Order: sequence, then C-alpha cells, then structure tokens
Amino acid sequence: MALCGIDEAGRGPIAGSLVMAGGVLKKDIAGLNDSKVLSEKKREFLFPLIIENSSYHIVEFTALQVDEMGISKCLSQGLTSILNHLKSDDFLFDGNSTFGVSGLRTMVKADAKIPEVSAASVLAKVTHDREMIQFAKTFPQYGFEKHKGYGTKAHIEAIKEHGYCEVHRKSFKIKALEPTLF
Repeated sequence: MALCGIDEAGRGPIAGSLVMAGGVLKKDIAGLNDSKVLSEKKREFLFPLIIENSSYHIVEFTALQVDEMGISKCLSQGLTSILNHLKSDDFLFDGNSTFGVSGLRTMVKADAKIPEVSAASVLAKVTHDREMIQFAKTFPQYGFEKHKGYGTKAHIEAIKEHGYCEVHRKSFKIKALEPTLF
C-alpha cells in the first residue's frame, strides 16, 4: 500500500512563499527526519535522493497569494493539488487539520515519525530555503539568507529601516512594527 506523505515549509515566516510537498517513496532513504532537526547540509544531501527515489509534487504560494487568499486557503489548495497530482492509497499530512480537504489523514509530528512525511518535509524546506537565498541576492538589505524570512530581531530592524519589499507578507501583523500610543 503506497503512502503519500505531505508537509509544508514557510507557514510562519513574514516573507517568502509557502511551499507544500507531497511524496510517495519508491525505496527507503536512510537519514530522513523532520527537516527542522536536520542540518542544512544534510537536507541538501537528501533532496536529490528524494527527487530520484519518489513520485513527488511541490506547490508554492507567493507572499502576495498568501496575503490575498490567507494561509488556510493556500494550505487547502495545496493539499488539493497534491491529492490531484499524486497516485496513492493513503495521504498523510503533518499536523492536526485537513483544512477542509477530504481524502487525507493528519498526524501531529508525522514529519519526525513517518519517512514519507519526512521526505515531503525536506522537499518543502529545501525549496523554501533556496528561494529565500535567491531573494537575498535581490534584496540584500534584509538578510533573507540568514533567517529565511522568519521574524527575527534583525529582520524586523531591517523592515523598520527599509520598509517592506515585494516578497514580504503584508497581511502578517508584526507587533514590533505596529504603532503605539506612547
């Protein structure tokens, strides 16, 4: 019975795309785990092995699409796209919500427990991080290559100094950037 693992990267950052990946492994791949606990070097090593040894589908939503549709709608559309593009007996999404999409199961921390979900986690994270490294070349003042779009202190200071750029999610409210009464 084939299992399609599904995960996302870039749900929480304040810049860059939301990336979702689904994967059905054709053979076992040693060293898979939740992409967040793997080093960047290990993720980059695993990425081509996963591409070579799986049927996969990667879906990306730009910062503008996240702003216009909202994160939940993007997740719903991404899940639907993966279900429509990959053939599998079973679809397992990391987390606790199907975002209204039927035909799949969820499991909290599946990315650390189930190899197919770990593979999807690596595909999504590497795709997201590579995009942020590319954005850093166009917008070097933000340091995207370091924080990958997350709302670190340095990133927020860069936004205060330079304002938002086109890859920022303007719908994400950042407390440190909100006006205060005092």
